[in-house]
Amino acid sequence: MSGISGISDKSGTGLAQRTSSALALARSFLFVPANRPERYAKALASGAGAVVIDLEDAVSVEGKDAARQQLADGFERLTAEERLRVVVRINACGTRWHEEDLRLLKQLSRLELAGVVLPKAESTAGISQLAASAGQVCAVLPMLESAAGLAALDLLAGSPQVLRLVFGNLDFQADLGMACDADEVELQPVRLALVLASRRACLVAPVDGVTPGTGDMAQVQADAGRSRRGGFGAKLCIHPAQVAIVHLALGPTTAELDWARRVADNSRDTGGGVFTLDGRMVDAPVLLLARQTLAQHEAAKQGVT
Repeated sequence: MSGISGISDKSGTGLAQRTSSALALARSFLFVPANRPERYAKALASGAGAVVIDLEDAVSVEGKDAARQQLADGFERLTAEERLRVVVRINACGTRWHEEDLRLLKQLSRLELAGVVLPKAESTAGISQLAASAGQVCAVLPMLESAAGLAALDLLAGSPQVLRLVFGNLDFQADLGMACDADEVELQPVRLALVLASRRACLVAPVDGVTPGTGDMAQVQADAGRSRRGGFGAKLCIHPAQVAIVHLALGPTTAELDWARRVADNSRDTGGGVFTLDGRMVDAPVLLLARQTLAQHEAAKQGVT
């Protein structure tokens, strides 16, 4: 197949900064199947910070070609503002659908596709090939789903156009033959590795994996709370009902904002030196945490998260 019909040839309009900002601020990434274009706008209206249109796991083997055409048609119907929050998960390198997915990306990039999730990312070569197809405006989000990907994590994080790392927690378990309980305590070292690699590469905080139970909102809340405590800045969602819970869990609470404001106020009053607040010493690292909390809140107010 030489291309997808219906995609226009209009060039990009220089929205790279706004695109990166929208995806960098997003706290939730909501999946929607590529072969359900009638759900694209609904997903974008759910309050999700970003929407992941999925050509991989959500689409059957027999439906891959049709899903590409449906994505091409459906994406063109989205507004420019909506496209700032859309990423596409393509099929992994080495699969028989990958090359056709890359051809589609070249066409979608002319309509300013915001980003691409590369599943089972294991090499910089795959990311470089993807970046070349997607264009300079398009952010790359490599997905860690295997032992090989974990071994290459720092290289992946340092690759061109990578904005955030993403954890594919279920596929990672399958790759290693693990059988974790709902709390996934066995995956804590892997999650920490993602956060550390992101920090070393000066990336936006990574995106945590899914909570598979669509009806268990208590588990979603617990998982999102773990994500925040562990240094993640966002979480994958598989149902719109998960979005609001994820946003609340990943954002600062009212009490935390009040504390951060009081720390900032007292710091100004004391000239930036060490002081005591609520019986606790406040020095430079604590002041930095307070400032980060306030900055996160202000950034969230400026865009959808």
